[in-house]
Amino acid sequence: MSSYRTEVEAADALKQAYQNIRAEIGKVIVGQDEVVKSVLISIFSNGHCLLVGVPGLAKTLLVQTIAQVLDLNFNRVQFTPDLMPSDIIGSEILGEDRHFKFIKGPIFSNIILADEINRTPPKTQAALLEAMQEKAVTAAGVTHKLEQPFFVLATQNPIEQEGTYPLPEAQLDRFMFNVTLGYPSFAEELQVVKNTTSTNKVQLNKIIGAAEIVEFQQLVRNIPVSDNVLEYAVKMVGKTRPQGELATANVKRFLNWGAGPRASQYLVLGAKCHAVISGKYSPDIEDVQAVAKPILRHRIVRSYHAEAEGLSTDQIIEQLF
Repeated sequence: MSSYRTEVEAADALKQAYQNIRAEIGKVIVGQDEVVKSVLISIFSNGHCLLVGVPGLAKTLLVQTIAQVLDLNFNRVQFTPDLMPSDIIGSEILGEDRHFKFIKGPIFSNIILADEINRTPPKTQAALLEAMQEKAVTAAGVTHKLEQPFFVLATQNPIEQEGTYPLPEAQLDRFMFNVTLGYPSFAEELQVVKNTTSTNKVQLNKIIGAAEIVEFQQLVRNIPVSDNVLEYAVKMVGKTRPQGELATANVKRFLNWGAGPRASQYLVLGAKCHAVISGKYSPDIEDVQAVAKPILRHRIVRSYHAEAEGLSTDQIIEQLF
């Protein structure tokens, strides 16, 4: 009984921390409520997040603000066409003692902002793969563990813009969430302009640190989930596969490729975290649906028929509900 009470208290603590973090971020970021929610869920679920939107929507500012509020080490890497893998991971240099030593790159931090990640060629993008999956990097045959917690929060411009490269599918799959940012409403933009064209300085408070985040990540994994919710999540992912037995006629017509097992894992983890920050102690089907779009939208590939009929990936995902 005591362990149950402890877990309940821990869940309540996560919910309270989430609310405090949201309030603190709100001092700087106007609107974008669902975006902030998705980023925080990915952090507490030990995942990575991809933010997609045109320039000027405060993607970089959002990541910097989150790093400040969470009291974590933060490094920003500006992805450019001439960026090399060693610029991210680090490299070996010959020291004065004539021995090679490894100089750590910016990836050795708690939060990595991969800014405009799709403006660098795939070879450099792939340098993040091992770090995102294994939480380690290998240089000259030596594996270096990364400090925990570790997140990659990447920003991406729409691929229709000049000078962009599509992200490799293997790397896209390692992002838990693909979050799209839209333009602010008139009232929100009015508030943004008012806040950013004056001399007022916002003082941010640090809410939680690395140790608490790791504890909350473990808590999310320990949250119980019923079999029917598990089955619903796995079936939803199975329905995205045109060659699978669960595929509907619409999926076979509108999709060329579906999501893999990692999507099912992230749906369950995301639903658990969404439930806790919503004041519940176990997820239900609505929690799975709440995180489905940002988890699935970058894991399914539309067919020619979907593009011809103007069907977006989000509309196809809605049909799966």
